[in-house]
Amino acid sequence: MSAQPRVKPALRFGQVVIGPPGSGKTTYCQGMQEFLTSLGRKVVVVNMDPANEGIPYSCAVDVAELVTLDDVMENLKLGPNGGLLYCMEYVEANLDWLDSKLTQYSDCYFLFDCPGQVELYTHQSSVKNIFSQLAKWNFRLTAVHLVDSHYCADPAKFISVLCTSLSTMLHVELPHVNVLSKLDLIEQYGSLAFNLDFYTEVMDLTYLLDHLAADPFFKKFRHLNEKLAEVIQDYSLVSFVPLNVQDKDSMIQVLRAVDKANGYCFGDLEERKLQAMMSAAVGADFQFSSYPFIVTCKRGMLKPVASPWRRK
Repeated sequence: MSAQPRVKPALRFGQVVIGPPGSGKTTYCQGMQEFLTSLGRKVVVVNMDPANEGIPYSCAVDVAELVTLDDVMENLKLGPNGGLLYCMEYVEANLDWLDSKLTQYSDCYFLFDCPGQVELYTHQSSVKNIFSQLAKWNFRLTAVHLVDSHYCADPAKFISVLCTSLSTMLHVELPHVNVLSKLDLIEQYGSLAFNLDFYTEVMDLTYLLDHLAADPFFKKFRHLNEKLAEVIQDYSLVSFVPLNVQDKDSMIQVLRAVDKANGYCFGDLEERKLQAMMSAAVGADFQFSSYPFIVTCKRGMLKPVASPWRRK
């Protein structure tokens, strides 16, 4: 007898949280889980990081049940980077395991806490293929890409962050939201050369290049930096919107941006709860130890007007 065709599951929405190590992905998942739960949304958090230990949130699916980085490093004599690449290739080869775990949850909103190796999102294809398979399983996902906000204090590092974010957006091929994490610590790494608006809007990088050229080391790379800035501005995809995880208004703004990207629509009950939150004078509906974040939304292909955002 021929096998019965697979019944297409109901439409499911969620976020894949990606970014380099230490950028705050797990903390973001914890905060977003608590915020969505306060709205009455059923949330399922999936740990996709085989190196993630001491998970602070309620984890419904844990990839460590399938493979762990420590076991791979010990048995195959691989380093942490090569071991993590192998782990994600192993997950890709065993997607039936992931499917069996995810099908246990219906009518839920999913948060995928992904591993923190940059190559997985800019060069290697395993994670991209996993995301593609999730789409075939009728998931509608938004990629939330986190990077540390202290890079804003260094013009050269900020250009690198912009290049990495753009490369990730093009490689992952999902609706994208970039996040600068730990904004409250940004001043500890030195004063910013420009107002924060300059970094959030990515208006005109020529001002950043002029500031970078003042450094004797980077002056000889002026032409290279100009070409990198041209690539970033020609695509005109990377921009930033401030977000504080502890602030209700900011969380609502980010949630609306993410849900707009993947097509999720608020139900009547959620709208009423959102209105109740907005009408509250002060106070947070949830508290946990975390850092504020900045979120970045895809703005389309129109270039914004350049503006000098230099600090007074």
